[in-house]
Amino acid sequence: MEKMAVQTVESLLKEIRHLINDARSSAIRQVNKLQLDMNFVIGRLIVEYEQNGAERAAYGKKLIEQLAINLNSEYGRGFSVRNLAYMRKYYLLNRAKCKEILQTVSAKSENTLSWSHYVFLMGIKDDAVRNFYEIEAKDNNWSLSELNRQFNSALFERLALSRDKQGIKELSEKGQLLTKAQDALKNPYVLEFLGLEEKNSYSES
Repeated sequence: MEKMAVQTVESLLKEIRHLINDARSSAIRQVNKLQLDMNFVIGRLIVEYEQNGAERAAYGKKLIEQLAINLNSEYGRGFSVRNLAYMRKYYLLNRAKCKEILQTVSAKSENTLSWSHYVFLMGIKDDAVRNFYEIEAKDNNWSLSELNRQFNSALFERLALSRDKQGIKELSEKGQLLTKAQDALKNPYVLEFLGLEEKNSYSES
């Protein structure tokens, strides 16, 4: 009887831990999404203000500096000149996806990147490369450090070497697509995990 009671308690603890972890993960995803929505709109407001007349457009950096002074005093350091400049850039890079960015918080299964991920991605100048790493980070639920590592390992460039122009275009729009089990061995990320040396034969169809 005593043994059964212990097992029951352990089972209860396992269920409660699962509930807590699931709730926390969901909260983090929602906070991430809300922060991205807010930063997107702030970036849009800055751009729209700048573009509403030549005088405001010329105001440039001074506008962001003035906003930073006021917002930092009210809300803290998250609204520094640097961060506001990133918000402006985030909007400019993503305004074509306005509806997608501002959609209601999606199902908990969606992997939403953090603002820190996007700050890193905005440092990538090439649109195709940046799109690829954004897709891969979402699809594979990469942490910021893993995203950084994959970028520094030149994952996009290594995959692009084995593809024609259309293949490179698909990489930038869809990420790395695995259609059959053998395709996994063409992925440098998988080869690295398995401790295998990357060879041309792995990339042959």
